[in-house]
Amino acid sequence: MSATEAYLTIINRFIEHDVVTAARFMESIDEGDASQILKTLPTETAVRVLRNFQVGFAATLLEGAGDAFINKVLPHLSPQMLTAILMHASAPFREQIKGAVNEAVQGQIRELLTYPEGSIGRIITTDFMSFDKDMVVQDAIDTIRTLSKKRRPASYAYVVDEDDHLLGVLNMRDMLIASPGQSLESIMIRDVFSLHGFMDVQEAAAELAKRKYFAAPVVDSEGRILGIIKAERLIKGVQEDTAQDIQRMFGAGGDEKPFSNIFFSLKKRLFWLHINLVTAFMAAGVVAMFEGVISKLTILAVFLPVVAGQGGNAGAQSLAVVMRGIAMREIPKEKTGRLILKEGGLGAINGVVIGIVTAVVAWFWNGNPYLGLVIGLGMFFNLIFAGLSGASIPLLMKRMGIDPAQSSSIILTTVTDILGFLAFLGFAVLFQSYLMVV
Repeated sequence: MSATEAYLTIINRFIEHDVVTAARFMESIDEGDASQILKTLPTETAVRVLRNFQVGFAATLLEGAGDAFINKVLPHLSPQMLTAILMHASAPFREQIKGAVNEAVQGQIRELLTYPEGSIGRIITTDFMSFDKDMVVQDAIDTIRTLSKKRRPASYAYVVDEDDHLLGVLNMRDMLIASPGQSLESIMIRDVFSLHGFMDVQEAAAELAKRKYFAAPVVDSEGRILGIIKAERLIKGVQEDTAQDIQRMFGAGGDEKPFSNIFFSLKKRLFWLHINLVTAFMAAGVVAMFEGVISKLTILAVFLPVVAGQGGNAGAQSLAVVMRGIAMREIPKEKTGRLILKEGGLGAINGVVIGIVTAVVAWFWNGNPYLGLVIGLGMFFNLIFAGLSGASIPLLMKRMGIDPAQSSSIILTTVTDILGFLAFLGFAVLFQSYLMVV
């Protein structure tokens, strides 16, 4: 019986009862033998074992496993694990991974790999150790010793649950004096300091310096560990903050700099200025539709900037909240409708309050309570439209595959102006006979 066959017999006995131990045993043997064993396992079993490997070890075995095995196994791995494996993979292996998963998973991986310029998500490393909370102390120590022979010893070891949520960090002294059969969960330090993947590198560097740490775990919005960030990597990664999203939001190129070539700047800006011109004429066209009533009641023109300003500002508030949620990946697809309705409801409440205040001001200004009623109703509906638009426009752009930061505010301003003017001037037409009364 060969060594590989002997190992396979041992591992098959472990897998049914303790897949974590089986994975740790495979990490301790020769990588060639481990790769051969992995390929002989049924797909479901191989996936279970892979999920319990250290990510770097999993990437190494998969890279040499061959196309047939990769195509069979990779579709069963989570996008989070595939993303972590990608960060260890060579360029040819990345292409293999891309070919083995469908478009939907590729999109999820791209999203997980996309962090804003200047965030620590861009410079994290996935070369870290994490252990299941139910693993016992002796097995963890044996694994650390084995893996330390193959690569640089890890400074920290972390404890996670079955979904990779960060639960705690291990103190080596506590491990050495603990009973070999104790679970890691019972000895881990629960109050673990972590950083979010979207945190700015300068802010992260300040946090590590304040605590005098030389590394820290990095997590996503749900507390899953993504990797670690090291102090020396942060020092190299500290750079001037960029305002690409803000520039794109207002129609300037995200890659435009203060001293970019004038023709480059023109190319980046002119398109969106033309779009803005078209939308401005659309809003002007709505006002022109009510030219007759405005000519009779010139006081209405005084309140048009009020309607436009309040609608634009309210919409911008909703837009800012939703844009942040998109950037931080805090808005799951199944909750987009709920978010839009929430912003619409908030707009209605704001509309009632602001509408009443505006109505009272208009009434005392002009002396006609019906003018107050018209502007109050117009403001109410305008703020509802603003809330709904501010939430739905970036979500719709993202659904269409367009960068939601790309001039969302231009589209939002147009929508709020058009709908706000329609509401305000529409009510003016309905109450025209009352407004004519001096």
